[in-house]
Amino acid sequence: MEEKKENPREIRKKKLGEIRAKGVDPFPNDFAVGPTLAAFTARFSAPEFLEATDKELSNEVFALAGRVVAIRKFGKMAFFHLQDQDGKVQGIIERERVQPLAWEIFRLLDLGDLVGIKGRPFRTRTGELSLRVDEFKLLTKALRPLPEKWHGLKEVEARYRQRYLDLIVNPKAREIFRKRSGVLNRIRGFLTERGFLEVETPILQLKAGGAAAEPFQTFHQALGEKLFLRIAPELYLKRLVAGGIDRVFELGRNFRNEGISTRHNPEFTMLEFYQAYATYRDLMELLEELFSGLVREVAGGDKIVYQGAEIDFTPPFKKYTFAQAIRELGRAGEADLASSESIRAFLKERGAETDPKLSKPELELEILEKLVEDKLIQPTFIYDYPVEVSPLARRKPGNPDLVERFEFFIGGFEISNAFSELNDPEDQRERFVAQARAHGSEVDEDYLQALEHGMPPTAGCGIGIDRLLMILTDSPSIREVILFPLLKPLDPKTQPEGAE
Repeated sequence: MEEKKENPREIRKKKLGEIRAKGVDPFPNDFAVGPTLAAFTARFSAPEFLEATDKELSNEVFALAGRVVAIRKFGKMAFFHLQDQDGKVQGIIERERVQPLAWEIFRLLDLGDLVGIKGRPFRTRTGELSLRVDEFKLLTKALRPLPEKWHGLKEVEARYRQRYLDLIVNPKAREIFRKRSGVLNRIRGFLTERGFLEVETPILQLKAGGAAAEPFQTFHQALGEKLFLRIAPELYLKRLVAGGIDRVFELGRNFRNEGISTRHNPEFTMLEFYQAYATYRDLMELLEELFSGLVREVAGGDKIVYQGAEIDFTPPFKKYTFAQAIRELGRAGEADLASSESIRAFLKERGAETDPKLSKPELELEILEKLVEDKLIQPTFIYDYPVEVSPLARRKPGNPDLVERFEFFIGGFEISNAFSELNDPEDQRERFVAQARAHGSEVDEDYLQALEHGMPPTAGCGIGIDRLLMILTDSPSIREVILFPLLKPLDPKTQPEGAE
């Protein structure tokens, strides 16, 4: 009979017991750490240190800490690598240089354990910067091993479910979220430098407004009221413009009770900003400046590659009217666009099924979404939309059937939506009522009251931050750029991936 292999977790738990039996706390919090591993490496990157091999580089003692990600043992000495959020450094430990108890604890070390080390910097004969250990301390004993195979297609969902493991073993994942933080900081700086004020508006709302989307519902016990998680901060931000904050923005979470895909997560990050005394064309110029600057900062130039396609962010970006886009890019002729029935037939011939309740302008939007979007690889503005699909946008002077609205596309999908805001309260009421009849939504009387007090002519814009990060990090799925994307729960009868 084949001998049963001992469970790795049980082996580690036995080592935990041995460590405690020696009177050592395997989870202490009394190690004073010094520089990050990246800062330590940078400190000794000057030419004079690079050339000094096989000797100590300084008499200064450094205290470093991190997770053990590699160990090579050679009898009375060992080499191991520590990793923290910034970098990786080699430690060299010798039995004769450390306390006997420290050596005994080191021999019980496993990959994934967190340790603190003190010693002097040393460059090996092969030129690798290291710390020659004089003091060693176990800081956390890991009871589960790191995954050996983590990057195949079978493990892709496990990476999202156990992001902590992904960040430990996958340098690309760490880099994506470093970039995400840098991009958010750059966006904030870009807007604040131009006089925009960052604010926070309610996530729990009595009425879900600002976009045509299905909201998540909850209930407030004390008030006895049904509440909604916001689908957009738009109506609150425009209340602030009416209140005299002429330039305002919010970076925050929105929630939409809709499908999950490579481009949709029910909880997502949105930037919305509003500028008084501006039009949608002013915002086109602002976005060209913002996006070209972000790409230069991330990529060091005006071009990036997204999923094999080179994308050029040199301004000015391409521009099509909505009508041009569905005719020239969607290849819809006058006969195809003559009626709702002809548009349905046109879409059906191209494999696109439609909701029978959709109006003619909504069907024209279907042409854009189903036949045009995936062709918009280069940065492209589509502008001047039908009024019926844009209930919060200002009508275009001289053509009341259209509104001053644009959508911005990169890589074949929408990144941004913007328009000159509707500030006529009577026109807004009519559109709210029509929207309520069509979709069962409520008319936001408080917002209409704010408009009646007077909101200056304003332009506003929303940017999907997660989709933008997909482009900037060459990620095929939105789940790659969200730390903890929503996933279908695992069957409770099964073991989570990587559990043993």
